Amino acid sequence: MIKVGIIGARGYVGEELIKVLLKHPQVKISYLAAKNIDKVEPIGVLLPHLRGRLDLNCEVLDIKKAVPKADLFFLALPHTVSFSVVPMLLANNKKVIDLSADYRIEDAKIYEEWYKVKHADKSNIKKAVYGLPELYREKIKKANLIANPGCYPTAATLGITPALISGKVDTKSIIVDAKSGVTGAGRKASVDLLFTEVNEAVKAYKTNNHQHMPEIEQELSKLAGKDTKITFCPHLIPMNSGILETIYLKLKKNSTLEELTKIYERFYKNEPFVRVVKQEAMSTKNVVNTNFCDIALRLDTERKMLVVISVIDNLLKGASGQAVQNMNIMYGFPETSGLL
Repeated sequence: MIKVGIIGARGYVGEELIKVLLKHPQVKISYLAAKNIDKVEPIGVLLPHLRGRLDLNCEVLDIKKAVPKADLFFLALPHTVSFSVVPMLLANNKKVIDLSADYRIEDAKIYEEWYKVKHADKSNIKKAVYGLPELYREKIKKANLIANPGCYPTAATLGITPALISGKVDTKSIIVDAKSGVTGAGRKASVDLLFTEVNEAVKAYKTNNHQHMPEIEQELSKLAGKDTKITFCPHLIPMNSGILETIYLKLKKNSTLEELTKIYERFYKNEPFVRVVKQEAMSTKNVVNTNFCDIALRLDTERKMLVVISVIDNLLKGASGQAVQNMNIMYGFPETSGLL
């Protein structure tokens, strides 16, 4: 049994972490904190559906008070905040799973370019392990600091990787058309996220200018062994949760759908949370409230184009569920504990 703390417990991601960890047989939630509260409140008051399920206060964030209360800390904080928290936790021999972008980008200059702040903990960037289990499981086992992947990058990287490392696709013509539910923007007040702004509308935003782009390109470049760029167009959809990405990959030469499907099935055959599926209709409803990534392939033989459809729940496989999956690997628990 390990004791875990959640810093950022009041947001959507923190809330999902609590829900998942309450089902985990080898975890005790021992500390909760948030930055956006000004007094101690029972978590059941802040999140009423937790009444009677978790008798714990949500504290005003104080790292010195937090340190002795848990073995592992999940940081569900806004981007640009975690690097002011992580150094003290690591200095006190605590394990950390950070769900922000603060340690995902290996080059601090690129991070600063995209997130518009100076990185305050560059020394720990090199110590962080990118927490995509399907690619970095062995490194995750030994890590003290996990940079939990973003939601868009998780669906994109899992959808592209098998074709990319097979050498069958052109690395210069990758297009990712992504659609996300509103919880991906976090629990915050914003005119753009008001019901009347989001309802009955689909909005393309930050086309080729989204902060997840350098993260996706970083991981694809490592896999391809050369600089790899994408065209990335995210969309906001009027639903709570879920991401569906339609990915277009130009084939170097003709291949059959059967051949390409076998490549994906072989790559993910031992992965508990990736399902290569063959159904005609792909929907976020197939994965919402789960830690699964479903992947389907379509082939346009005339244009030599492989179309990959990748769907996840942005709050689970795209955030909290994947974070718990990483925790399970770090501590040698069954990887599916708390998640199935």
